[in-house]
Amino acid sequence: MDTGFDLRRHGDVEVFLRDCPTRAVLELIASKWTMLVLVVLEDDRPVRFAELRRRLDGVTPKVLTQTLRALEREGLLTRTVYPTVPPRVEYRLTDLGRELGELVQGITDWSRTNLTALRSARKEFDERTDPPAPDAAP
Repeated sequence: MDTGFDLRRHGDVEVFLRDCPTRAVLELIASKWTMLVLVVLEDDRPVRFAELRRRLDGVTPKVLTQTLRALEREGLLTRTVYPTVPPRVEYRLTDLGRELGELVQGITDWSRTNLTALRSARKEFDERTDPPAPDAAP
């Protein structure tokens, strides 16, 4: 299938094709919760589930569990269960996860640096594309 792109620019990995294995990795990385988990865990200390939940405002336990399992499955974090009552579970990035976390931190930093410009562009776009409000009848 011709994608119209020079795939050599992307290391001959056909990321634009639906069956490319890289796509699954990109989908995981592009998830908002994945990115935020990576940033939380980037300081290289073990973090418990409850702390992750507190720090990630708005995440549900189900989505956080799914995200952590996906990251563990890909080798980006380790999950350590301690035999206590109740069991204590800690999460920590692997070397691979730390490498990815550094990239994600760069995106986070870029977002903070450019937030004002992004908000300004959004406001300008919305003003340009939103239909005018109908005049109120006297």
